[in-house]
Amino acid sequence: MAEYSKGEAMDWAREALRGQWTTLMTPFTESDDLDEEGLRRNIRHVRSLGTRGGGCTWGMGEFWSLTREERTRVYDVVADEAGGEWPIAAHVTHTSARETLALAEHAEGAGFDLLIVAAPYFATRTERQVIEYVRPLAESTPLAIMFYNSPQFGVVMSAQGLAEVCAIPNVVGVKEASFNQDLSVETHLLLGREAIISTPDEWTLFRGRELGFEQQVMFANTSDWRFDSPGANHYVSFIDRATTGDLDGAYYDEHIRPIKQVSDAWWKRTVQKLNGSLPVPMVKHWGELMGMAGGHVRLPMVDLSDEEKAELARDVASVRQPGTT
Repeated sequence: MAEYSKGEAMDWAREALRGQWTTLMTPFTESDDLDEEGLRRNIRHVRSLGTRGGGCTWGMGEFWSLTREERTRVYDVVADEAGGEWPIAAHVTHTSARETLALAEHAEGAGFDLLIVAAPYFATRTERQVIEYVRPLAESTPLAIMFYNSPQFGVVMSAQGLAEVCAIPNVVGVKEASFNQDLSVETHLLLGREAIISTPDEWTLFRGRELGFEQQVMFANTSDWRFDSPGANHYVSFIDRATTGDLDGAYYDEHIRPIKQVSDAWWKRTVQKLNGSLPVPMVKHWGELMGMAGGHVRLPMVDLSDEEKAELARDVASVRQPGTT
């Protein structure tokens, strides 16, 4: 639960947004209802890995397929499991600005620490539209806000546009997930001293060492619960060290690179199959292979085929770390 004033949002973020933050999937039952108990088990599992904080109803949380009641119920479940002890972020983007404000109000009331917002998709075609959409949200809430820069929302903001977004009071930074490495680097170099910039992939840590910038948080990806288990949380351990300046390339090569190569291959393959959409079906099934609750994806997405699931299981098993279950 946020314990800072609006004017203290950046100071809070500098302190709290560190290490590995996760993004949660939204599990469904066979009858296509929200699997609340599965979500609770997933949160407990992710927390057992040492993950510093978590976000819900983001891209991997299939927010577009959830009713408003389901989105807010996920907020309530996540907040209850966090218990005020694990920092949590709610994604509140909606095509309706009023709905965005209502989601943010619910998240604040439920005890969330942070909001994440992206471009409101469909009607948004210019950076100015995005900036003016974020402004009333920031004015309406005392919570810190991270902006999510992703092509999934129809507009990719430039580094200069992101600077304008971050100039809005209590917008504390950017999840720069454009999949454009040049843009990510430019954003780090332009804004990294004034705002928290996080590209959710390890390559940015190594480029930062070369170019003189340091990312303080991996905000946020699914690599913790796809790669790690309580007996071998190498990814979380690597990120926690790397985001404090201890970038151990040898540790990465030994414990993470093999499974990351499998992940990258399947990520690319699934994105191509989906013509550019996020690979939620692959990620959800991978989570199930790790013992988590996932269930099917909702339309308009479709699950992996039985053959693809079997192939993914073989590939993941070939690189699982000793000590995993």
